[in-house]
Amino acid sequence: MSEVSVRKQVSERFTYDWISPSLVTVVLGSLAVLVVSTLAQVSFGTYQLTLGEAWRTVLDPSVIFSVRAWETFLLGRSLPAEFGRQTLVVWNIRLPRILVGVLVGANLAVSGAIFQAITRNELASPYILGISQGAGLVIIVVLMFFPAMASALPILASIGGAVAFVLVYAIAWKSGASPVRLVLAGVIVGTVFGSVQSGLFFFIDDLATVMSARTWMAGSLIGKDWEQVRLALPFTTLALGLALLISRQLNVLLLGEDTAKSLGMSIEKVRFGASAIGILCASAAISVAGLVGFVGLIVPHMVRNLVGSDYKPLLIGCVFVGPALLVSADVGARLALNPTQLPVGVITGLVGGPYFLYLMRQKTNLGEI
Repeated sequence: MSEVSVRKQVSERFTYDWISPSLVTVVLGSLAVLVVSTLAQVSFGTYQLTLGEAWRTVLDPSVIFSVRAWETFLLGRSLPAEFGRQTLVVWNIRLPRILVGVLVGANLAVSGAIFQAITRNELASPYILGISQGAGLVIIVVLMFFPAMASALPILASIGGAVAFVLVYAIAWKSGASPVRLVLAGVIVGTVFGSVQSGLFFFIDDLATVMSARTWMAGSLIGKDWEQVRLALPFTTLALGLALLISRQLNVLLLGEDTAKSLGMSIEKVRFGASAIGILCASAAISVAGLVGFVGLIVPHMVRNLVGSDYKPLLIGCVFVGPALLVSADVGARLALNPTQLPVGVITGLVGGPYFLYLMRQKTNLGEI
């Protein structure tokens, strides 16, 4: 992206030129994948439904337009007695899992895109930079020793992620933080925090707690319900809204410090403010789904290749592609070895690892954007 184009973007505050045919295609394609994945997720399981039954139950007007139903879902009140078994299975068990996948996928994808702009490093993601492990360490401590504080998990996870990011930046800093040094520092911090997480298991006596924590560390949507939706939704709405508001600043950061300063930007304030938003996105996802890897790395790459480097359409594309990828991966995790269910992090790892190798093989200047 040239400096002239950025200057034009900064001066034109109310333009819709960023809406391109490629962005519309990405959004519609992602929605199509999400709808197909939703129908598959709703239809198959111990309680089988045909696609027609699944579609009718998801679009049941007696649920969609029921104030009591939404009070149940969003406020945690008791279920209305008139709901039938099919409605309960779909709306109280299967749809919440899909909605959690949507929130987690959007958060991780946007977080990865933000950190790639901040570091000017296409290898950056919450997982690679150690932020996921920092947030995860705080969450696992809370779940094991302070379960009464579970309602504050996104905030507590944000603190852990922020500490991890500060450590990464401090380790990488040497007259600046180069892309390669940031990645290496992230690996160091992530490894240390991951080792501490593993060590905590020796202090747990309850086998069920150990297995639950292991599943959480792998990244899973198994057993998610409306409680997790209620936990993640407010923080997701706030973080994604703020991310879109700083899209122009992220574009300027990509041009480098000298150009950003010439445009009047306070680089460190913008960098740390954007980091806070990225950490909040990642923490909201980790607090309900655990350590789901590679989504924050591969989704921004996929969207950037399709819509370009302008951060407003890039972030909007991530909001749609991230959920489509994660929900479809969860369908595979749930149905591949039916009746055994895999953590969705296993599937994203199997997809993300080869994609990471592809990037290494295809790009000679891997690192800087």
